[in-house]
Amino acid sequence: MSKANNPLLDPTRRSAETQLVHGGGKRTQFNETSEALFLSSGYSYPNSEHAERLFKGEIPGAHNYSRFANPTVDVFQERMALLEGAEAARGFASGMAAVTDAVMSQVRAGDHIVASRALFGGCRFVVEDFMPRFGVTSTLVDGRDPANFAAAMQPNTKLVFIETPTNPTLELVDIKAVADIAHAHGAVLIVDNVFATPLYQKPLALGADLVTYSATKHIDGQGRVLGGVVLGSKKLIEGDIHTFLRQTGASLSPFNAWVLLKGLETLPLRVRQMTESAGRIAEALASHAKVQSVIYPHHPSHPQYDLAKAQMTGGSTLVALDVKGGQEAAFRLSDSLAVILISNNLGDAKSIITHPRTTTHQRLTEDARLEVGVTPGLLRLSVGLESSDDLIADLLYGLDQI
Repeated sequence: MSKANNPLLDPTRRSAETQLVHGGGKRTQFNETSEALFLSSGYSYPNSEHAERLFKGEIPGAHNYSRFANPTVDVFQERMALLEGAEAARGFASGMAAVTDAVMSQVRAGDHIVASRALFGGCRFVVEDFMPRFGVTSTLVDGRDPANFAAAMQPNTKLVFIETPTNPTLELVDIKAVADIAHAHGAVLIVDNVFATPLYQKPLALGADLVTYSATKHIDGQGRVLGGVVLGSKKLIEGDIHTFLRQTGASLSPFNAWVLLKGLETLPLRVRQMTESAGRIAEALASHAKVQSVIYPHHPSHPQYDLAKAQMTGGSTLVALDVKGGQEAAFRLSDSLAVILISNNLGDAKSIITHPRTTTHQRLTEDARLEVGVTPGLLRLSVGLESSDDLIADLLYGLDQI
């Protein structure tokens, strides 16, 4: 019997779950079942001419230095590209390294960026504080209305940057509508897709040019390593993205890439359970007397519920809740929890709660925080793999302490 005609030899015809176990695999002569870990900084060449051709880029798939490429990192990149439906990908040392590369590689002095104002604090810093140092200006808009992007576009706008759902208030941005606006002005659209995960939202299929992830979050999902990834067309990834990575050195370590590969194998199982629990928690807290509001994309109370159902196949593993009584009440709830940890990470196997006003968004002014919905009573909950019954009981106990 021959498998030569088996259609599943084509990795693009495999389901996401199968791609995440087998995608990008390249076995050595030892035929290992787990991906090989290549802890090597450099590579030798059979002769000088080979080295010359390699540095000229004339030998595809070969390696000359692990700051540029590494076999283990290659597998991670290929597997992520298969999952995302992208032509190419590049791994980075962290999620912020991935975002910074994606943004900086697409603009030059004199260019302009339009971004949604509801961004993770570090991402907003890159756009609002860091890029002006290099002569790149920006305009931040309320991303809930695509018309705001259209109004902010300028002749020198080269980049539009959004995250959806947003961190931490789970606002949504209409990716397709904003992509159409960006492309009509000749600009590139970058989407930070961390909260939705590559399982629940496909920005490239909706018109985005580049997608970024902090792989530290759901992709590792077990609090072990840092990592990031940028995905898109070969032209963008193998051009400016790779050049910037090569010259600035924010390379993903082979060991971290190997750990991330192990995380990808269980990503659908983990994210599915976390999402189911998040939905149950949102429903349990939605009408609680001490909760001002619960924010969850696939809960009918979300103001952009219809867009969430159209754009995302799942509701995310994150829930935001605004408790009555402000910061004092939020602290009292968090400090009373026995199972849920206080930390600023997310997408972890362990449930984590954080108070954005005093952590991830503390560097913003109070006016800026309130503008994006980061109120004194807001808490961001990243739902883990614990029993949802235990998590709900833990939160209800915390609310009783207010």
